[in-house]
Amino acid sequence: MLERLRTVLIGTSHSGNIGGVARAMHNMGLSDLALVAPRSEVIHQDSISRASGADHLLHGARVSQTLDEAVADCTLVVGASARSRTLPWPMLSPRELGRRLPDECRQEGARIALVFGREDSGLTNDELHRCHAHVHIPTNADFSSLNLAAAVQVVAYECRLAWLEQQASSGGSDADEAEASLGADEQRASHADLERYFAHLEQTLTTIGFHDPQKPRQLMARLRRLYLRARPRRIELNILRGILSATDKTAADRADRPPRP
Repeated sequence: MLERLRTVLIGTSHSGNIGGVARAMHNMGLSDLALVAPRSEVIHQDSISRASGADHLLHGARVSQTLDEAVADCTLVVGASARSRTLPWPMLSPRELGRRLPDECRQEGARIALVFGREDSGLTNDELHRCHAHVHIPTNADFSSLNLAAAVQVVAYECRLAWLEQQASSGGSDADEAEASLGADEQRASHADLERYFAHLEQTLTTIGFHDPQKPRQLMARLRRLYLRARPRRIELNILRGILSATDKTAADRADRPPRP
């Protein structure tokens, strides 16, 4: 289960913090580190020093320029959020997240991204809208700021506890085996699948006049929340894409018809 967890850091500004995250991950048995547009060197004296023997995670870290690239193959994306947003999103505590992991990891090919933002400003609303859910660490309201490595440590610890509980329980159930053996179409859609759908959806809604990009009224954000909450499978997403394609064709046919006399 732990090998299916990817820690994603966005815009990290201090090399030492990247090293501290690597140490926190290695402490808890996590090994998949991804960096999005880091503002500091990944391999640096400070990062290697703070990693304290976990520098192999630094050398193996994947660097990308966008969150979409970093989580393209992920079936669940959870963003760390330190504050409430204008548009409420499903919110989990680290412990609730840990309890979800065994079910999320049953499917063959499942991969879960744990996304953490910039030290000074966290994740943007656009980045949070690309997440299925948000995880919030219930810190002291009078002093809620957490160091990046400390935040990763808390979340990774709860993930490890869930893994240890799973290890202590009996072997996989029939339900586990059934989920893992599902065909590719019946498996949950990946982040990349969903992003292609959202782009198609927005284009179609704009074409038929239902969505005005100049006056969005949070329409696409609300639709994102709806579909991410539903967790569609690939075959279901293919059906939805088919509906959009049929809508596009009908709209184009009507546009090509000569006006009635």
